[in-house]
Amino acid sequence: MAIPDDPRDRRRSERVMLQMKVTVIADDTEHKPRQEEAMTLIVNAHGGLLKLKMEVHVGQPMRLINPHNLLEQNCRVVRVEDTSPEYFSVAFEFDAPSPKFWPVVFPPSDWHAPRD
Repeated sequence: MAIPDDPRDRRRSERVMLQMKVTVIADDTEHKPRQEEAMTLIVNAHGGLLKLKMEVHVGQPMRLINPHNLLEQNCRVVRVEDTSPEYFSVAFEFDAPSPKFWPVVFPPSDWHAPRD
């Protein structure tokens, strides 16, 4: 069991469950550029997890486009899991942190719910 203050258990940025469509551009297994609409599952300022039909591999570069604000961000695949016959769960990391890529607003740190 890991100790709560173990650095391996710390995240660089808070994870948020967010299902939204993004456009993924990556090379397919024949090294041809391909574009696919994918659905995110979890996001943070440094990347996230999405469902993708296209087969990709760890270390592979990808480009994401947020259709809501048209921001584009380069990233790379850090983990691929074959979780369904229809899609892969793909964890990705942005080349540089990009918290503005996602439509997420965090409350200020001094906003706390009163305790009874």
